[in-house]
Amino acid sequence: MTAGWGPVADDRERPAGGAKGKRVAVALLLAAFVIAAVLLRGHVDGAAVRRWLDSAGWWGPLAFMAAYAAATVAFFPGSVLTLAGGALFGPLWGTFYSLTGATAGATGAFVVARYLASDWVARRSGGRLARLLEGVDAEGWRFVAFVRLVPLFPFNLLNFALGLTRIRLLHYVIASYIAMLPGALAYSYLGYVGREALGGGSGLIQKGLLALALLASAAFLPRFLMRLRRNR
Repeated sequence: MTAGWGPVADDRERPAGGAKGKRVAVALLLAAFVIAAVLLRGHVDGAAVRRWLDSAGWWGPLAFMAAYAAATVAFFPGSVLTLAGGALFGPLWGTFYSLTGATAGATGAFVVARYLASDWVARRSGGRLARLLEGVDAEGWRFVAFVRLVPLFPFNLLNFALGLTRIRLLHYVIASYIAMLPGALAYSYLGYVGREALGGGSGLIQKGLLALALLASAAFLPRFLMRLRRNR
């Protein structure tokens, strides 16, 4: 095992607890979506929403990605917007638009921290900043991908804190985009299933099971990576 994972080695129990809490949150989120779909079924005109999106052309996706980017910089929970992206644009385009918007927002926070607000970010990050600096110095983009996948740091704060490291912007963007893909796909598909449930679409049981499988995979991936790191 290389020294690059040293900054997180002292907190071995925290990722497990974080992963467990995330699994509980995912289960509650899925239950809430199912209940909302049942209660609101027949009261939401999905066809009207689709017509509005079709009439908006490319302005709809562009506005969504811009709003997502701004919300990311403003510390708004991205999971809510990713659910909305899946509901509005479907699982594939919803994933792409949400992931692009989240990466744009994460890049904006990175640039702000690096060039405009380094002192403020350092105060907010506290002792965790030293661990990030050491990890990035030792592993570079691999460490960025790791902390994106494993919930050791709050997502929105992580975007700013990584701006104080010496990683190159391009490496940061690519690592972030790829590492955020599993979660974006899972939540987008869940949003899509919620829309289908509201509209009375076919194959809801199969779609619901697939959504649950994607969410479970996204939730268990951090624990798998932690075990892999410890074994190494």
